[in-house]
Amino acid sequence: MARLTEETKTRNEAAIRAAMERILSGNLPPGGKTDLKTLAALAGVTRTGFYPKTNRDGTTRPGAYQHLAEEFERRLRELRDAGEILDPRVAQIERLKKHNAELRRRISTRDEQLTELSDFKTLAISRLGPIPLL
Repeated sequence: MARLTEETKTRNEAAIRAAMERILSGNLPPGGKTDLKTLAALAGVTRTGFYPKTNRDGTTRPGAYQHLAEEFERRLRELRDAGEILDPRVAQIERLKKHNAELRRRISTRDEQLTELSDFKTLAISRLGPIPLL
């Protein structure tokens, strides 16, 4: 595999930073998540640059963009700790859970009303006298 030139690396880092800002602002592509895979896809780089490499002698060296991956994960963790939900799918799941709970409550209330009305109907019919035939 060819080595990265400084110009290519600088251009890729700028693309990664732009993609990072886009993701952290909540602007995700369809099907995307707040993760390194989506970051790499948006930036147009391979995600292998985000991870450390092993040299032939067994020593490790940082990936070309590992510092950016660490920055992304740190900023993501800070935003999550602050209570901001960045992943629209997570927000949608939370919204649907609340909506589901509200619907269950409404169904329970309606079931109670139907039971009361049915009991009232039975009581009202039992109090009616025989109807004379003409």
